[in-house]
Amino acid sequence: MEVGKLTVNRRNNTGKGVSRKLRAQGRLPGICYGTSIEPISVDLDGRAFRASLDPAKRQNTVIDLTIEDAGKQFKTLAVMVKDYQIHPIRREITHVDFVAVDLAQDVTVHVPLEFTGKAKGLVEGGTLHVVRHDLVIRCKPAEIPSKIEVDISDMGMGDVIHISDLVLPAGITAALPPRLTIITMAAPASSAATDAAEAAPAAAGAEKAAS
Repeated sequence: MEVGKLTVNRRNNTGKGVSRKLRAQGRLPGICYGTSIEPISVDLDGRAFRASLDPAKRQNTVIDLTIEDAGKQFKTLAVMVKDYQIHPIRREITHVDFVAVDLAQDVTVHVPLEFTGKAKGLVEGGTLHVVRHDLVIRCKPAEIPSKIEVDISDMGMGDVIHISDLVLPAGITAALPPRLTIITMAAPASSAATDAAEAAPAAAGAEKAAS
């Protein structure tokens, strides 16, 4: 078992009964599809599948997939995990969808954000509000990072980090609008209430003067 490599069997019989028998044997039903290939039903070893995933990248792992038919090599593909189903009670993987990828073409994936540093606003009693925990990016399959770090050290009271503020590695672009918010630093509730209370008489006076 090796990260990034997986051998599966071509599955010629489909249906719920066949899938149940496979799971009883410790194997998983799956399917492999893509724009350049016809869908191929497969079955695979569950332990080998989990071992093929990079512990950090998980679903974003590019897998060198070998499909065998009756013990002979049928096809080799570069794939990624498009989706997988989990049993609602046992929480076990019950089905895997692979999508074939072109290593020379960009793919769109979700990558987790990791916030580093201690924001200045926290020392002043502010509160961090994380709006997005991951980022949708586009890049070549081999260039997918395991995470994107966001330095929040300079965040003061009222500061906001947008997608446009992120420093992304070369070859990687955000696939979301640049003005979307990633994280904010909010003032303490007591300070906000005080500011509102101080602003109220001034607003009332201005309204009275205007009348």
